[in-house]
This record gives sequence, C-alpha cells and structure tokens, in this order.
Amino acid sequence: MKVMIVGAGKLGTKLAETMVAEHIDVTVIENNSEKIDRINSHMDVLTVHGSGVDISILQELNVEEYDLLVAVTSLDETNVVVCTLAKKLGCKMTVARIRNAEYLKQMKFIKRELGIDHVINPDFATAESIERYLLKSHSFYSDKFVSGKVQMIDINIETLDIFVGKKIKDLDNMKHLLIVAISRDGEVIIPNGETVLEEFDLIYIMGKAEEIDNISNKLDDNLMDRPVKNVMILGGSNIAYYLAKKLIHNNINVTIIEKNMEVCKKLAEKLNETLIIHGDGTDITLLEDEHLDRMDALVATTGFDESNLLMGIMAKQQGVRKVISKISRENYSKIIDRLDVDVAINPVYITSSKILKIIRGGKIMSVSLLIGGDGEVTEIILDDKLPILNKTLEELDLPKGIIIGSISRDGRVFIPDGRTRLMAKDRVVVFSLKENLDDLSMFFRGKKGGILGELWNSSGNAR
Repeated sequence: MKVMIVGAGKLGTKLAETMVAEHIDVTVIENNSEKIDRINSHMDVLTVHGSGVDISILQELNVEEYDLLVAVTSLDETNVVVCTLAKKLGCKMTVARIRNAEYLKQMKFIKRELGIDHVINPDFATAESIERYLLKSHSFYSDKFVSGKVQMIDINIETLDIFVGKKIKDLDNMKHLLIVAISRDGEVIIPNGETVLEEFDLIYIMGKAEEIDNISNKLDDNLMDRPVKNVMILGGSNIAYYLAKKLIHNNINVTIIEKNMEVCKKLAEKLNETLIIHGDGTDITLLEDEHLDRMDALVATTGFDESNLLMGIMAKQQGVRKVISKISRENYSKIIDRLDVDVAINPVYITSSKILKIIRGGKIMSVSLLIGGDGEVTEIILDDKLPILNKTLEELDLPKGIIIGSISRDGRVFIPDGRTRLMAKDRVVVFSLKENLDDLSMFFRGKKGGILGELWNSSGNAR
C-alpha cells in the first residue's frame, strides 16, 4: 500500500510513524525543512521538501499510483485544495483534516463537489470524546466495538480495596471480563492471572457491554459519582465551542473562560445559553470568583499543555470531581497517571485512530490508540484465507504484547480462552502494544503479506 501524507506536524508525523511500523510505503510532503530533517532522522520514509498544492510535485511523485493521500497541513483550505488536485490526478482516495466550524455545515457539498472521500475534524472528534467522559456514569476512557456489543474502559483503581493488592485471577465479578493492560508509573504492563494490582494502577478492562455496565455500576458506589450538571471550560477553542454545544443539548450548565475579547464575542453570538467570561483561565482568583468549587467538572483546552495540566491539578485541589486536560506533547502522556488529573486527552491520538480505520480498509471496523499512543485496540473481521483459522489460541502462542480481548461469532460475543479456535468471519478485538504491531502483522502472515495486508487487499486498496 502507498500513502502520501501532506503536512508533517504532530498528526502527520504520528500517522507516518504508525504506518512505517506496519510496512506501508509512506511519502511525506512538507515545506518546513526542520520538520523534514526531524522525520528523516528517525523514520524510513520518502520525504519531499515542497508544497502539496504544487501540481508538478504531485505529478513527479506519480500520485495516481497512491492508494491514499492524507492532507493534514495547518490550513483547512490547503488541505481541501491538495485533496482535490490529488483526486483529479488519479489518487484512489483522499482524506482532509478540516477544523473550521463553518465548514461542518457544508461538508456534504465539499466532499461531493471537490472529490474528497473523507473529512476529519480533530476538534469535533475531541469534543465527542470529552462528552463521553463527562456524561457516562463512570469517569474515564471508554470505547465501543462490535457495534456496541463489546466495550472497553479504563479505571484508575486509586485505593479501592476491591482491586488493590489482589491478583487478577482472584478478583471478584470479573468472570466475563478481561484486563488487557495496566498503566503503572508511566509504563505499560501486559498482565496475567498472577499479576498483583497496586494503588493508582490504571487498568484497561474489555468485555461484553452488559458486563462492563455491571462493573461500572458497582464502581459508581465506590467512586461516589453523581451526574454532571455544571462544567467550566478554560479556553475558547473550537473544542470548547463544540463541547459547549453538546453539553447544552444535554441540559448542562456551561461556563467558558477566554482571555481574547474577540473570541469571547464570537462565542457569545453562537452560544446563547453559555456563560462566557473574559479573563485569564490560569488566574485562580478569577476561577474562585466564578465558583470553581461548585463545578462538577473542569475541562482545560487552552493552547498550552502546561497550563492545562496545572489548572487541572488546581481544580482537583478545589474539590472538582472530574478534570480533563487537553495535551498535545506526546512525552507528557507518560506522566499523566502520576498527576491528580482524571483524563488527559490528545487530539492527535483521536484523529490518528479515525484515519487509521480509513487506511486499513473495509475489514478493519475500528481503531483506538491509547495509553499515550503505546497501545492500540483494533477490531478486525477475519478473512477466510488466513492461516490462523481453526487453531486454538494456545496453539497460536501469541506474543506477550498481543491479546485477543473478545470474539463475535454468529451474533454471539464471548471472551476467549486458550482453547478457543479462530474461525472465518469472526470479528475479533485485538489489543497490541506499539512495539508488537510489527509482530501482529508478521505473526498473522498469509500469502499476501500479513493479516493487515490481507485485509487491505480484500478491501480493494492494495497496489
């Protein structure tokens, strides 16, 4: 498979890094020489110093031979033009990152008339994720697979005696659930039955939706959750705008604090039911004046990771139950579980997950990057020609960093054990560490170059 990425910012770099790990033929176009040098220093990709709107560059690279072009420059208009040109020149599929809220109303027209196959709005996708965190009864990560029949959540076990100090095999009420990973002190652990859980471990649990709901309800009593009614958002970003609209729709009171007066005026025009405060969101006196201590949740979405994390910690000290901080620096994700912040959300990972699903084709149902990008959950429909079929998981002897968390077969969902055999058309949800993505592809190798290669070929994307 050949993919062209236009724009080597955080998202473009993350996409290139993930694709290289899966042996995709990647070309990166970027007009910033420093970014080009940074990519060349640690990735084996073809880099081109130039502009994606330069038709001569696209023609010289034979863009018509590419299966996919992803335009993720900092300018929406540039991304639209790049995708339109690439499509006109014969590229099979195009994806454009578009942030401007005004374009959302015209998305169908833009895609139809300009030849763009997929549009990704990182801010809208991030707002959706934050909304899920705030509105569900439990407090942390969640995602759905197999059309909602399988769920995965993460839980900071804090000092809960139902978890702390116990071996996984001895946990009560976990018969139909699987702990697929543990994040501890910035490190990721793939557990087994003998693994002992420690205070403040972040555990990732996968299981049938009804079983996840059951354990969530039991945890609610321990975590003393109550519905979110009042939310304060720091920073008048697009994320804040999208999130406020969603929360207002759910009858939640929203306060936005933004230090740019012009941004405040624009938000006030669009969000009639939201209280917009002109001020510095890092001013604790201002936050106290606006009754931070009465808030059920604080969401920090300013453009500065340090401010978002610091204000999240301060909000916790003021008694705010749920605190979410937006971060963009990948290295910060390693320290989040050591800070008193419930959730640190990275738009790059959210957007990458959505684009990876598109890249991997029709047999890949969903992709989620998690644990600071060190882990990945992928839902796959098994092709009937794969060599792994009709073998038990014990016989497959999967690498330690790869866990099959659930299988859906003939409408029935179950958690597999070592005696479970994989069958054609199974929908499997696989957890894999980043360093094992290559193993995942190699281990499931078929005649056409691995399970992911098989799936791409079967969905018509192979070259």
